[in-house]
Amino acid sequence: MEANVSASTADAGIPASHPAQTSAYAWKALAGSTIGYAMDGFDLLILGFMLPAISAALALTPSQSGALVTWTLIGAVAGGIVFGALSDVYGRVRVLTWTIVLFAVFTGLCAFAQGFSDLLVYRTIAGIGLGGEFGIGMALAAEAWPAHKRARVSSYVALGWQSGVLLAALLTPMLLPVIGWRGMFVLGMAPALVAWLVRNKLHEPEVFVRNRAAARQKSNAFRLLVADARTTRTSVGIVVLCAVQNFGYYGIMIWLPTYLGKTLGFSLTKSAVWTSVTVLGMMAGICVFGHLADRIGRKPTFLIFQAGAVAMVLTYARLTDPVTMLWAGAVMGMFVNGMIGGYGALISEAYPTAARATAQNVLFNIGRAIGGFGPVAIGSLASAYSFPVAIALLAGIYVLDMLATFFLIPELKGAELD
Repeated sequence: MEANVSASTADAGIPASHPAQTSAYAWKALAGSTIGYAMDGFDLLILGFMLPAISAALALTPSQSGALVTWTLIGAVAGGIVFGALSDVYGRVRVLTWTIVLFAVFTGLCAFAQGFSDLLVYRTIAGIGLGGEFGIGMALAAEAWPAHKRARVSSYVALGWQSGVLLAALLTPMLLPVIGWRGMFVLGMAPALVAWLVRNKLHEPEVFVRNRAAARQKSNAFRLLVADARTTRTSVGIVVLCAVQNFGYYGIMIWLPTYLGKTLGFSLTKSAVWTSVTVLGMMAGICVFGHLADRIGRKPTFLIFQAGAVAMVLTYARLTDPVTMLWAGAVMGMFVNGMIGGYGALISEAYPTAARATAQNVLFNIGRAIGGFGPVAIGSLASAYSFPVAIALLAGIYVLDMLATFFLIPELKGAELD
């Protein structure tokens, strides 16, 4: 065990004279990043569960209820861009602490909202706090672990979102009738408190400390995303990958329960079981992606999962047997969403320390913004043709994904961070 720890410290550029301390730091960095991203998924899902109760209590219109979700996401995009850039200058741990405090304070204030206006303000600012979690957490974890384990560690951070979603799905139906929506907002502060406690003991990663001066001299991290032709090509490729992943994820997860219910006559319980099994498949895919990318490389793993997504989306669109659809949904989820387990390592290795968190948040959020049109596109195609046709047409975007990976994405397995 000590030999492994010593190798890890050497790979990470950290002195190997304190192997136990280094190992503890790496695990704490991973835990803090994963819990923070779990907070993101937990918060957004409990908001969805609570909207009917909030709307009834505050007499909100349907458009006002939708605005609470929309502005939370807008805040998250803005927060991701701003806090990502700040963390490249002032430090991962410091800025993550700012985001946690901002999220916790304004989530708590949501419990005391008296109407739509103040609740909208609280939700938007809480969303800004949420926004930095993905990119900064990915950068922190990538910088704390050695190169040969970077992809799997990044996939563990990505698992945080799905874990938060599952936790919210289990707790909200039980607790909402007991403590109400105001109590749920107070409960929503708990993951933030845990993440803060874990991060409170962390110092900045050694690679960031070594490059702090360079980061401050290159204060405009955004320019580093298009610093030259090769970097620009990589940035475009990553945006395509993130957009396709989010397009497919939101398109499938939003519309397939409706398809199962209206077209195939699935009950609410059956649809819920399908959703749960699909999410478990997604979690398995994320984990498998990380381990495979560390073994055979980033590009081959992306191409395998993209080809699997094409095959499974086409296959799933033709199924009608409920039992077959259950396990096939899990396999489709594994390929469609498993790729999110690779973005953290890929982006961390493609950009210098002075722009690493900025790249994580900017490129992923651009992709998420484009991918947000997935439900609209699937709904329009379903109205014009049918749900099976709409789902089958998703296969086309994964072919685009394969082309972007093959021609635009460099292979960076084993690269040391600079």
